[in-house]
Amino acid sequence: MRFMVITKATANSEAGVMPKTEDFETMGKFIEELVDAGVLLAAEGIGPSSTGTRIYFDGEKKTVVDGPFAETKELIGGFYLVEMKSMQECVEWFKRCPIQQVSGEPTNIEIRRLWSGEDFGEEFTAEQREAVAKREEKADAAYRSA
Repeated sequence: MRFMVITKATANSEAGVMPKTEDFETMGKFIEELVDAGVLLAAEGIGPSSTGTRIYFDGEKKTVVDGPFAETKELIGGFYLVEMKSMQECVEWFKRCPIQQVSGEPTNIEIRRLWSGEDFGEEFTAEQREAVAKREEKADAAYRSA
């Protein structure tokens, strides 16, 4: 099963405060463990909301709003994409994540299971599944070369 592990923004990350060299080393060790275990598919930090934009959809109306956005505790600061056997395995791995040690602030991470073709049932046809597989392969190659 694939999971998205979402790290939350903090006051420091929203202010654009970059981690210290030792913070990169601390997180790097944890990430290396994920890589060595063969479970990490991707991991990225996300810039402050002041560099972001939201698009609101309301019927035919689309409204574009530039950041920064309020409610720092609800904003995303980064993510991990991992392949694990279960939610419990993912939880156990990420209990060890040194995110608070690095951020220095109380925070939380959110873990969500990603849907796969089998989750959508019979409405998701074999042709649609094949098309998704081709797009994922193409997108994966683009992501890896970026």
